[in-house]
Amino acid sequence: MMSKSDAVPAGHVRKETLYTVATIGVAVGFLAGVLFSIWKLDNRPALAPTPQVMGGANPPVINQAVTGEIEAAKAAAEAEPGNAGLWAQLGNAYFDANQPVEAIAAYQKSLAIAPNNPDIWTDMGVMYRRSRQFQKAIEAFDKAIAINPTHEQAHYNKGVVLLHDLGQTDAALAVWETLLTINPLAMSPNGMSVDQMVKSMKESQAKTK
Repeated sequence: MMSKSDAVPAGHVRKETLYTVATIGVAVGFLAGVLFSIWKLDNRPALAPTPQVMGGANPPVINQAVTGEIEAAKAAAEAEPGNAGLWAQLGNAYFDANQPVEAIAAYQKSLAIAPNNPDIWTDMGVMYRRSRQFQKAIEAFDKAIAINPTHEQAHYNKGVVLLHDLGQTDAALAVWETLLTINPLAMSPNGMSVDQMVKSMKESQAKTK
């Protein structure tokens, strides 16, 4: 279902890793703070978000290998500015280094050349979320879904943002129910079925009414 492609051509989906989010402020029983991870289209471990400090944000701590990867990807993209895949690779390098602003800029350059790649829209949506631009994240996931209505990761991630970040429980449930029509066996990144998530959330909602 999900295979890795460094050049990320249209039709290929890179395997996704987890980006765990904080406990949500809704009554969803054992689901709260456990299930709501967001997928990235990659097979490498995602970095934890950089800690925030009063008065500003600490710069990401990036090891030499990651710095080298970014520099190599940047040089390649700048050498072939019309190559959408190279800009996407640069965006992925920034994603892994937890630099969402730079990742978004690189993804935008990729999409300016090849706008119909739902995988890049999905990764950019994750970066918008990490930079707390939640509505833009939703718009990016919607764009991915418009291009590929069966894009499971975009549907799942849209539900996470709706529920966790925007507090729209019913809208999130609707998105995940749509996902289940695409794939009744869809799983969340941590291994629980989306079907069980939806059922548990509805049961919790019923108890609070």
